[in-house]
Amino acid sequence: MESRPPPKRRTKRCLVLTVAAVLLLIVVLGVALGVALKRNSEPFKKTFIDRYSAELSMIFQIHCGKIWTAFEQAYVRKDPCKVPMEAYDPLMAAAPFKPACNRMMFWSKTKEVVHDFTAKKDCFLTLEDTLLGSVLDGLTWCGKEGSSDTFTAGCPGWTDCDNNTVRSFWNRVSAAFADAACGDATVMLNGSLATPFSPYSIFGSIEVKNFNSQRMKSLNVVLITQEKNVSNCSNASFKDLQKELDGGIKYNCKEVSEAQLQWCSSSPETPCGSCW
Repeated sequence: MESRPPPKRRTKRCLVLTVAAVLLLIVVLGVALGVALKRNSEPFKKTFIDRYSAELSMIFQIHCGKIWTAFEQAYVRKDPCKVPMEAYDPLMAAAPFKPACNRMMFWSKTKEVVHDFTAKKDCFLTLEDTLLGSVLDGLTWCGKEGSSDTFTAGCPGWTDCDNNTVRSFWNRVSAAFADAACGDATVMLNGSLATPFSPYSIFGSIEVKNFNSQRMKSLNVVLITQEKNVSNCSNASFKDLQKELDGGIKYNCKEVSEAQLQWCSSSPETPCGSCW
């Protein structure tokens, strides 16, 4: 399964609240919230809260402490390989995704292309552009049995165990992001692969299964092609994708060259709908 955390990029503020990284603030906020910081967890907690509160008012900074508590309870004092995605349910209840109908963008094996596009065109939102996605972008964390600390070293890797702390987080927020999809949703897939739609990717195993036809009208597949392309919209894997879609969700696919996408994203006057 592909690793979810993407490279750093410009975030947006449309789904919940997005924030910029601020790593050198003093630990005044944690004290004001009445939270006792541990030596190991202090730097990670400080990063979490600083990222969250960098652009928020003091009222929302107090809310930030509640978000941290909901996040931390998922993994502290636990074996880092025994943290199921459900452990993050309280976090999702505390910081739910707000639907952005017709603007939600999914991806699989196209992260660089997708985020280059969304950074230049303010018309689609990926999971990594949301509050939780941007706050935890690129971070590693875990707990240990018998310890209330948060550790950022010695944690299991993405493939070391199924229910590791970070992997379960991304699976859980991916499920919630997909469940919030409404109107017309879009996914960018890789046409240079023999199987553009993989049932083992996060998109195939988590997100597609959480699309809800009561809220989501259609799924638009944008198949990114290159000169030496392998697949097109008639690829057999897309039949599997259509079978997985909740009944009532319409499906369509369009092949778009990476060169065309780059040209379109670099043309401010070009509307997003004209990119494919």
